[in-house]
Amino acid sequence: MRLPITAWVSISHRASGVFLFVATAVLLWALDASLRSPESFAALRECLDTLWMKLVIWAVLAGLIYHTAAGVRHLIMDCGIGESMPGGVLGARLVIAVSVLLTVLAGVWIW
Repeated sequence: MRLPITAWVSISHRASGVFLFVATAVLLWALDASLRSPESFAALRECLDTLWMKLVIWAVLAGLIYHTAAGVRHLIMDCGIGESMPGGVLGARLVIAVSVLLTVLAGVWIW
């Protein structure tokens, strides 16, 4: 069975929501570390300069970008726009294109 692109976008929208829920723990840890003390803030800045943490932050931003783009698509469809199969396919392709473009820009911004 081959799923259409609209199904893949919908399934990955749900998966990105779960990923963001889990990633909230990392973001809360970073917020706590940044506010605890000046020494803790300095240690967090040093930690965020490592390759692995930059990749983690980039992954979180990519998930947020994708989830937001797919969410906007769903809101537009709730208004009755793009509910047909051709409109749904176009919307799904736009979500993927916008997400890839913004994720690459986020990577440039991080590095």
